[in-house]
Amino acid sequence: MRFGVLGPLAVTTDAGVPVTVPGAKVRALLADLLANRNQVVSADRLIDDLWGDDPPANPAGALQVRVSQLRKALGDAEPGARDLVESRAPGYLLRATTDADRFAELTAAGDVGHLTEALGLWRGEPYADFADEEYVRAESTRLAEHRLAALERLADARLVRGEHDLVAADLAELVARHPLREGLRALHLRALYAAGRQTEALESYAELRDRLADELGLDPGPDLVALHRRILAQDAGLTGPPRVARVRNSIPARLDELVGRAEALTELRALIPQQRLVTLTGPGGVGKTRLATEAAREQAYQDGVHLVELAALPPGDAGVAR
Repeated sequence: MRFGVLGPLAVTTDAGVPVTVPGAKVRALLADLLANRNQVVSADRLIDDLWGDDPPANPAGALQVRVSQLRKALGDAEPGARDLVESRAPGYLLRATTDADRFAELTAAGDVGHLTEALGLWRGEPYADFADEEYVRAESTRLAEHRLAALERLADARLVRGEHDLVAADLAELVARHPLREGLRALHLRALYAAGRQTEALESYAELRDRLADELGLDPGPDLVALHRRILAQDAGLTGPPRVARVRNSIPARLDELVGRAEALTELRALIPQQRLVTLTGPGGVGKTRLATEAAREQAYQDGVHLVELAALPPGDAGVAR
């Protein structure tokens, strides 16, 4: 059974089939247990979390009913899943891993690929449909902070790779949402400066300095002050590696018009956006490559269109890249 908390609460089977957990109180119980997964949560605390100052006449019995309903929903979806909810004095325990646990594993690696994969797990604010509930607030706040830290680490890694313009654009909205977060602001200043936007970097620093003074009565921290001085001094160390020029296309230039293949070309153009893989077959020399390149030439992909020519390996060749 898979549990998702990086966004609205979601439950699926191991095969990816969505699981319906009926009833607001049953879903609230699940959220509470997931926020404290693999730990015993006392019955008294669960009752207080679910009903607050308006408990039912028989609170212990009402809690047992909700636990039974949760077990049934899980068990009906996948054999044995009802046993994930255990009765343990003085309350209940849910044996589970969540997408938040997977997020922690991926971010521990720290490289661009793992950080990107980790951040791709997020579907919204953690425990989004229970965001106002006290029993998930601490866990939700912790996860949100870890997400911001992962975003900062990813931005830093991308700056090292020379993606100054892209990082500056990606961080703009995030800085607007977290205007007083100095580590995030520092990354944005570095990206702006390295992208040749020194004036904007200085204006952003001034905006933060004024907000800190007006809202908190504070000055920017020493690291940010030092970065500001380096920007003013046009420190060459802030420019980072040269921007990487991307080859948008490797499709060969059109030397003449394609004649007599209009119908096939129209069909191929319609198939490409709908399918992950389209294969052209036919005897050698009939024009498969020419037809494919003509169709690919007009496709608009974010990273361009690339021609990769493959050839058979000679006998005995193990296929080691050269």
